[in-house]
Amino acid sequence: MEGKVVSDHDHMNKDTTEKDYKVTIKRAYKVWQGKNIFFFGGRLVFGPDIKSLVLTILLIVTPVILFCVCVSQRLIHEFPDGLGIAFVVIPAVFTAYIVLLLFLTSGRDPGIIPRNSRPPDPEDEGDGAGMPMSTYMSMSMSLDWAANPSGGASTIPPTKDVCVNGKVVKVKYCHTCMLYRPPRCSHCSICNNCVERFDHHCPWVGQCIGKRNYRFFFMFVSSTTMLCLYVLAFCCINIRKIMLDEHVDIWKAFAESSASAFLIVYTFIAVWFVGGLTAFHMYLISTNQTTYENFRYRYDGKTNPHNRGFVRNVAEIFFSRIPASRNNFRAKVKDLSFSGLSTSLSRGRTTPKTSIDIETGGKRQAVDAEELDDIQSQIGSITSLDRCGTEPRHTNLGQNGDWEITRDIHALAAEFGTHHGVADK
Repeated sequence: MEGKVVSDHDHMNKDTTEKDYKVTIKRAYKVWQGKNIFFFGGRLVFGPDIKSLVLTILLIVTPVILFCVCVSQRLIHEFPDGLGIAFVVIPAVFTAYIVLLLFLTSGRDPGIIPRNSRPPDPEDEGDGAGMPMSTYMSMSMSLDWAANPSGGASTIPPTKDVCVNGKVVKVKYCHTCMLYRPPRCSHCSICNNCVERFDHHCPWVGQCIGKRNYRFFFMFVSSTTMLCLYVLAFCCINIRKIMLDEHVDIWKAFAESSASAFLIVYTFIAVWFVGGLTAFHMYLISTNQTTYENFRYRYDGKTNPHNRGFVRNVAEIFFSRIPASRNNFRAKVKDLSFSGLSTSLSRGRTTPKTSIDIETGGKRQAVDAEELDDIQSQIGSITSLDRCGTEPRHTNLGQNGDWEITRDIHALAAEFGTHHGVADK
């Protein structure tokens, strides 16, 4: 095996040039491993189903425009002294406020936990759940660790006990993000991210609802409920005015103002949906539950470790400080590209070129592309993902039980003088 490796080394030394690999500096959002969609240089973070956001805006704005144009005109004349003008201004301003809440919910980081570049060491103490990788593990990786087929992720316990408000709860290990999820954190299969205090993935806003946007989500839903009730009430008033002024029954009044009839039916149906959702989340807030916990754990029959009483539960949602994002999507990170590799290690998306994401979603600092030690550690992170089973393998187990490193890794290892360490393994 060793003789074959040396032969490959000699062959690749002749063919390997600087064109075989390239280290470039990119913004973090361009090599993001989740399925999020970014706008304005990574300043706005949306989910992969952002198209549903357009539908939601149309469902809100269209009936309000219909109300202001067709229904409120009669009310303006019926209520003098400028009071009738308020019937147009109030829903228009309130709709703008609701759309703002929608974007605050959909266009921000919901509480994404930065994923790790390698599994945590089994002997690591401390919580480490959802913490930056530098907090409980070393960023440096070596080819020695990557070539070891017996250690690493296979020895990581699937769960770990942590204490929450004096009660022991279990946290699970996420094989995709390679970390122990913090309490109340869950991995969203749609966005491919672990989200802190995960509530649910809302298709209407096209984003996960988590710790950093749940407040805006509730305000959005409850405000939409109030808007529906407002339009419903004044459409009914308009129909009543028509019946009294023209001495007709309700059906002829509907025919006289078909817009009011349509909006009454539309808002009546909508208020059951958004109103029911508002009532449900008021219950969740009062008991300090998430939608995911309510459907999965059913705290009604047992003690909820997160419940701190009605007042504190409400204060936690509406009056606590929203934590800063754990991710700096505009940070500059290294991107190592190989012309010989056929797969991308950016999990969750495929790219036209074979780009390997060296750093993963946490807050990062600018790095020097010429630092040799960093590049060697990055080679290790490439092979480490192979042995964790998160990406297609780049190593093959030979007939004699030896691990044969691929030609691409040998080519890069030869450039930095690490080949002999690999061959010995």
